[in-house]
Amino acid sequence: MMLLPEPRDIPPRLATGAFILNSGLGKLKADEGTAQGLHGMASNAYPFLGKLEPGRFTRLLAWSEIAVGAALLTPVVPTRLAGLALTGFSGGLFGLYLRTPGMREPGSLRPTQDGIALAKDSWMLGIGLGFLGAGGSCARAASKGRTRRGCSR
Repeated sequence: MMLLPEPRDIPPRLATGAFILNSGLGKLKADEGTAQGLHGMASNAYPFLGKLEPGRFTRLLAWSEIAVGAALLTPVVPTRLAGLALTGFSGGLFGLYLRTPGMREPGSLRPTQDGIALAKDSWMLGIGLGFLGAGGSCARAASKGRTRRGCSR
């Protein structure tokens, strides 16, 4: 039996999936300057990424975004699994926000004007964490051979 996403999970899956997929598709066409900028920012926050060539890093990032976006948009991918992918991916992006100087007000989580673009990854992290708790009531009801209102079978 395949459980489809619960109705409450569909809007955030569509919104975040489309957003991330579009971002990944855009990065596939990144020029060398864009690749160097993305790689430089990422390797400042995560020094181990400095070992990768900027173009390769950008392609890996693009394909990662495409995979996460596609998982969110594909209804046969369980919400908890899509949430795990989203949490891992957005956690890395949120870490970039936390580790990059000048993105936050001193001593605060509040973003500076420069940090607003990265601070938005916090909502994706929140959605991913919410998806990790999905499957509770509908999955329990299905395992007992019952259906709950609003649950797909």
